[in-house]
Amino acid sequence: TLFRSEQALQLSLKYHFVTPLTSMVVTKPEDDEKDEPLIVDKPKEDGSYSDTQHSNPQRIGYSDVQHSIPQFIDDSDLQQSIPRHIGYDDEGESTPTYSADYDPHFIIHVPEKNDSLCFNIDEEPGVVLNLVKDPLSGIAVNGQLIGDKKSSSGEKLSNSTYFGKIGISHKLMDLKIEVTPQKIIVRNGKRMTVFSWLETISMTQGSLTLMINKKKNMMLSTGDGAAFVIVLHQVWKKHPLHQDFLGFYTVDSHKFSEKSHGLLGQFFHGIDFEVSDIHPSSNPQKPDATMFVKNHKLTVTRGWQKDYQNDPKIGVIVPCWFVHFNGTGLIDGVHTDYIVPSLFSSV
Repeated sequence: TLFRSEQALQLSLKYHFVTPLTSMVVTKPEDDEKDEPLIVDKPKEDGSYSDTQHSNPQRIGYSDVQHSIPQFIDDSDLQQSIPRHIGYDDEGESTPTYSADYDPHFIIHVPEKNDSLCFNIDEEPGVVLNLVKDPLSGIAVNGQLIGDKKSSSGEKLSNSTYFGKIGISHKLMDLKIEVTPQKIIVRNGKRMTVFSWLETISMTQGSLTLMINKKKNMMLSTGDGAAFVIVLHQVWKKHPLHQDFLGFYTVDSHKFSEKSHGLLGQFFHGIDFEVSDIHPSSNPQKPDATMFVKNHKLTVTRGWQKDYQNDPKIGVIVPCWFVHFNGTGLIDGVHTDYIVPSLFSSV
């Protein structure tokens, strides 16, 4: 049904996902009637916000796309701004986020360490990567890579890749959702519904809730401890190099089973690591260190990535330990183990 406002409101507040349709006035209990109601900030119908730090979808120039190890910054200046927890479980406990955005950069929040781990995956356009799979819940998420534009002669101008399609499937609900920078396609059994990024929509069907925030992001909650945010990154249409792409964020994973896996899913139930011997590298702004993780001894580099789930234009800086060589030693196996045949492959 389009739309069940009460459920959408609860989810938007739970995951800090506010749209014109899910804005609301929150009143305090009756024993505190003298106080003014609390107003939840919301974007205007044209997509603008009253808060100046929110603005139009991202327009990417040549210098905006990061291709290298994340830059080092002083962590002490950032602790208040890092979005380490965005969702909450049934007991009100915060849950960490796990994301893949840009080229693509993977960020694993580790609340037990008050820190984050990050790595890149370098593969060719057209390759489909498994991000999340849980055989018990029947949920799988895959992302297909796209590259930058080619020259008029067909010459490859850049080795950068981004997610151009995200496929989310829920076997138990007979549900498949395909997200591209142009549209969102929802297939539920034999029924198919197509949405545009030019719309702001809240749709609820059973335990499934889909909210689209016009030209910015969309949130999907399956009602069983799984919630995802997909961010739309838009590029100037005549840009000679870049094209529109997507970012993927898991904002609630507390009910995924212990059998969860994938490039992000393998971290849903925590990861332990120790960092020692922090020392200067060839770049004085990016110190190296020794990390012990999963019985591996790795050389890692301190830097930062950005989280764009609430602000597709600017993002929020996330300090992290960067694991080189496609996450080797941090992820199980090697990165090619996560290549799957199609967007809706479940294994």
